[in-house]
Amino acid sequence: MEHEFDFNSGDAGASETIPIQAGSVKKGIHVVIKGNPCKVIEISTSKTGKHGHAKASITGIDIFTGKKYQDISPTSHNIMQPIVTRKDYQLLEIAEDGFLSLMDEEGQIREDLCFGNDNDTIYEKIKEDFFLNKNLNVTVLKSMQKEKIISYKEVEN
Repeated sequence: MEHEFDFNSGDAGASETIPIQAGSVKKGIHVVIKGNPCKVIEISTSKTGKHGHAKASITGIDIFTGKKYQDISPTSHNIMQPIVTRKDYQLLEIAEDGFLSLMDEEGQIREDLCFGNDNDTIYEKIKEDFFLNKNLNVTVLKSMQKEKIISYKEVEN
């Protein structure tokens, strides 16, 4: 009798987040608040009360949208910290549909990143400088299956 196996697989096992104790959160680190990767801008802790746990009040700014989020958690409990990566690419081409051709330091080309439609001023500046035939490098921030260009600079030949 022949057996057929169908294994649905995901990624290589790398997690998008890691647990961190709420009491060890510091200003400037990244945490997940209401499902969004945020940079902590304010943290305050209350003393232990009648019912036990001290509470951490965490305020963060979404690293992709700039929206402010707030969460409260007992300091002894775990909250999630997103894995955030930055990578620089050379901008090769901007297609009419807004997709970019980018090359990394190893020479690998990707064409799956789009400017998006949030009318970000950085996108307008990149387009303007690119069409003035400037050589540009862009920095892409990636976390929790989202990517966004956060900065760019002109490079000399």
